[in-house]
This record gives sequence, structure tokens and C-alpha cells, in this order.
Amino acid sequence: MQLLFSISSYLYLQKEILALGDFEKGDVEVKTFPDGERYQRILSDVEGKNVVLLGGTPTDTDTLELYDLASAISKYGAKTLTIVVPYFGYSTMERAVKKGEVVTAKTRATLLSSIPRTGSRITFVLMDLHTEGLPHYFEGDVQSVHLYCKEIIMETCQEIAGKDFILACTDAGRAKWVESLANDMGVDAAFVFKRRVSGEETMVTGISADVTGKTVIIYDDMIRTGGSLINAAKSYREAGASRIFAITTHGLFNNNALARLQASQLFAKVFCTNTHPNTQTFGQNPLLEVKSVAKIIHKKLLNS
Repeated sequence: MQLLFSISSYLYLQKEILALGDFEKGDVEVKTFPDGERYQRILSDVEGKNVVLLGGTPTDTDTLELYDLASAISKYGAKTLTIVVPYFGYSTMERAVKKGEVVTAKTRATLLSSIPRTGSRITFVLMDLHTEGLPHYFEGDVQSVHLYCKEIIMETCQEIAGKDFILACTDAGRAKWVESLANDMGVDAAFVFKRRVSGEETMVTGISADVTGKTVIIYDDMIRTGGSLINAAKSYREAGASRIFAITTHGLFNNNALARLQASQLFAKVFCTNTHPNTQTFGQNPLLEVKSVAKIIHKKLLNS
């Protein structure tokens, strides 16, 4: 039986995966010293065992907690180490556009690649990445696997409207992925053309399909401020969509995004998965429904 550890911000997801069986809880003592330094102590014996560590990178603090704990698990003799990263942050800086820019996604992947080796190579399981090429940022003798939340997205779409809907996206950049998903479900796809006005603002310039009288489900891999989503929804509504839903894998909802989505009165419902800890802070918000990724993680780990 594999040991399942978690960093502090993902204990909620560790609990859900453990409830599905087949894993033993890995215990860690965590506390903070008066100067802010973090103390961690592994209480479960990891020597010679197959270990899974659950932890994303929503913040630099989370990233370092993940790195420190993984390094200690390796040091204390784990036979194998699989690191499940439900949300890999730093997607804004996944490439350099201007001279001198730091590609943070690359530097964080390099940092995690430097975790000391266990008896065999370390495997990273990454979920619904914003950039397809990101797994290649990991270096050396580590394996990175891209796990898609496709089945959750498809099940949610069918729950909303069966097969009587148009699957849409916020911009042409996601069109290829959304078109492929729409083909799998046997529905039409749509996307909007837009141009970026500033770092936080975009302007819609066109729409690709006739959505008159249709239910439109907008998919995006993440919702941060919600600005692009609201602009796209306005365009679909102006083009005649009867109902609009939104589905995202990573619900960050920064800068009061959920309140902005509610205030727009454009959305019948917003769905997201629980890959990001922020989803645990919204309580029973009537606009939002959170779907768990515990089952697909559990399944992936058992079949690896």
C-alpha cells in the first residue's frame, strides 16, 4: 500500500483520495517558528516504500513546502516518489517576450527537478496545464505526466444540457482544444476573436459560430480575474445565446472574480474542479459548483 502525504494547503484533497481506499495516510508535523520559518517532521516511516506526495504551487510558500517535504522523503529512503501537482502556477510567465524577463515556470520546474533521487526516478503528475510544453521544462532523470480532467468536463457538460449545447471558449488560443473536446461529445464548437488591451483587459472583436437560441458552455483551463470570461459571455449573449454556463479546471477567482461573475448576471452557473485551494474558501456560493478531481487522481496512481 502506498503512503499518501500532502502539503498543508492540499489536506482537503488528501482526505478525499484516502476515502477512496488503497492508500495509507502519511503524517507530517508542521509548525511555524516565531520568525516565520517552517518546521516539518515526517512521522510515517517512508524507508523502502512507494510514496505519493500531493501538493501544488499556488504560491511560492506552497512550492517551497512541496520541495522541502519531497527532499526529506527522498533522504529518508523512499523507494519511489510520485508528486501530484493539481495546479502548477506561474503560467503567466511561461515564456519570455521581452529581453531580460524571467521565465518563472521554467525556474520553478528546474527547482523541483533538483529534488534528490529516490531508489528510482521521481514522477510528476501535472493537471490541465495552461501550456502544453511545460512538462518539458522539467530536467534530468525525472518523468512528467500530463493528466487531463477531460472526463469531469464532459460529465459536467452532459449534466448541464445533455448534447444540446455549443461548447465555447474565451479566445482563439484555446479553440483547437475546445474543438477536439466538442468533437468527442458530438456538439458544435465556438470561439471569440479578441485583442489584448492591457495586462488585465481584453476586447472581443468577433465570434465564430451562430449561437442564437442555444445553450453555450464556455470552457477555459483557469479563471483568474474573470475578465476574459465575462467579455466572451457578453459576446455570446449579444449573439443570441439563451443560457450561458462556464466550466474551468482551475478556479483561482482572484480579485473578487466570483463576485464580478455574479454581478454580470451572464451565467446560469459556474463549475470548477478543486485543483486549487481557493475553491475551499467560497462556502455555499449559489453561482459556483465545485467538482472533485480525487477520483481521477486515485485512478491514475493505481494504474501507474
